[in-house]
Amino acid sequence: MTTSTRTLDTSSLRGSVQADRLVLFSPAKLNLFFRVLRKREDQFHEIASLFQAVDLGDYLHLQKAEEDVLTCTDHRIPTDSSNLVLKAAELFRKKTGIPAFAHFHIEKNIPIEAGLGGGSSNLASTLWGLRCLYAPYLSAKTLKEWASEISSDGPFFFSSGRAYCRGRGEIIEDIPEIQKQSLWIAKPVEGLSTPSVYKSCKPELLPQRDPDEIVNGFVRGNSSYFNDLEVSAFTLLPRLALLKNELLSLGFTEVVMTGSGTAFFCTGEKKVEPKLDGIQFFPVHFIYRTSDEWYKRLPLTSNL
Repeated sequence: MTTSTRTLDTSSLRGSVQADRLVLFSPAKLNLFFRVLRKREDQFHEIASLFQAVDLGDYLHLQKAEEDVLTCTDHRIPTDSSNLVLKAAELFRKKTGIPAFAHFHIEKNIPIEAGLGGGSSNLASTLWGLRCLYAPYLSAKTLKEWASEISSDGPFFFSSGRAYCRGRGEIIEDIPEIQKQSLWIAKPVEGLSTPSVYKSCKPELLPQRDPDEIVNGFVRGNSSYFNDLEVSAFTLLPRLALLKNELLSLGFTEVVMTGSGTAFFCTGEKKVEPKLDGIQFFPVHFIYRTSDEWYKRLPLTSNL
């Protein structure tokens, strides 16, 4: 395995697939609600959450090769064996026995330390891409099971794009596409590590809301947006609580942190891009996939 700073030039192939190379859209995810139920004996937390794929995403370029090479447009992203892309490639070879090597290049658009699942999405896209290049007989169900071995969020991306996730996140139940919704993601400069947020979380002190009832509410059109991890994230980074209030003051209907933060998703009709000093705003839409296709970014003409 080799790492490098050079890039793989497949710009002309974006959105296409050839026999030895392809480019995949690697979407971010939101947690429309997030319950932390308890800490497990294996030190993971038992969670229940409604995950949703959105059209903010990276592009993952893959080209068949004699060895793995990983590059990325964001210098903050490690390109050594700690990256989930290379972990996924190694797992794929272990499971299939196929010498499935590739040059990988990530066009990074998903903010890091945001709770948007960028690394896990890249992992899932890697497994799907290697399947396309080397083993098209593999099912999404099989890849989902493999993804759970190295990521809690990774299995979600093999769902339809909206799923009720439980356990560590690996127990997946597809939820029908019930709403067409557009919203904004707001990302401050500050970030938080996922382990630190979970470490500070005290599930026994949280409101004991029944996640099954909350999912049923979404299906009926009665959405209840919240995130149990806000309590610990706001304790670690009090600026986030202030930011939530600032976002609400802009006129958004709901402002909720996604995952372990520090990004928020904001619902409500906003025809003009919101502005706050030090905050990146991203307009996004819900997206979905069919069982035999990967995610695609919506056309740029889609309006909020």
